[in-house]
Amino acid sequence: MSSDLVISCDRVGKAFQLYMRRNDQLKQAIFGHWKQFYHQHWVLRDISFKVRRGETVGIVGRNGAGKTTLLQIICGITLPTLGRVQVNGRVAPILALGAGFDHELTGRENALIGGAILGMRRAAVEARLPEIAAFAGIGDFFYQPLKLYSSGMSARLAFAVCAHADADILIVDEALSVGDAEFGAKCDAFIKDFANHGTILVVSHDLETLEETCDRVIWIEDGVVQGMGAAKDVIAGYREAIEGRPVPALAASF
Repeated sequence: MSSDLVISCDRVGKAFQLYMRRNDQLKQAIFGHWKQFYHQHWVLRDISFKVRRGETVGIVGRNGAGKTTLLQIICGITLPTLGRVQVNGRVAPILALGAGFDHELTGRENALIGGAILGMRRAAVEARLPEIAAFAGIGDFFYQPLKLYSSGMSARLAFAVCAHADADILIVDEALSVGDAEFGAKCDAFIKDFANHGTILVVSHDLETLEETCDRVIWIEDGVVQGMGAAKDVIAGYREAIEGRPVPALAASF
């Protein structure tokens, strides 16, 4: 993989196993060698693209198009059924926030765990704990067990850890809510600043912001790439599609 490439997806597909009857999963485990007891539902099909160092790339599509699943595959949260993904650099995933946290441990202890999951050494995380606590803005709760946190407080802590992970690649799913308007503004400012020196892959329904900030945009429709190229062109086609108008031909090179 070229040092200039930080993300490479080559013909990636993802299928989930859907079981229609209560006992079908058990039957699959016992008799799956001879018979299939599930329906294969393809969420993504034949997704190929590359992201180069320093780019900001947006992903658009209707709800259920497969956008978040694609981000999860790139982050290593789930594996592709087909194809190959290569990532060159440390990733800070702003999705599934706090997925590796332990609710019996304190915020401080979970910050150490979160940093380790992101590939940081313990000493590096400990040195950043005051900054993580200040960014999260949860006060003395930083030293209390997570089981006392609201969902918003847990997300604030997780975002703060990601923001101090010295990442090369930021992967953002807009669907997340990380607290009040003030903290949301802080997160937006961090993401904009990161764009000046890092690589960003972002899913968003804010088409105007994507058009202003992204170098390129990928449009996914029903699990396949519908368009890929310059942000202005792809977003124009996507807007026409969701408004029910005919879609012009779009560039497919990336």
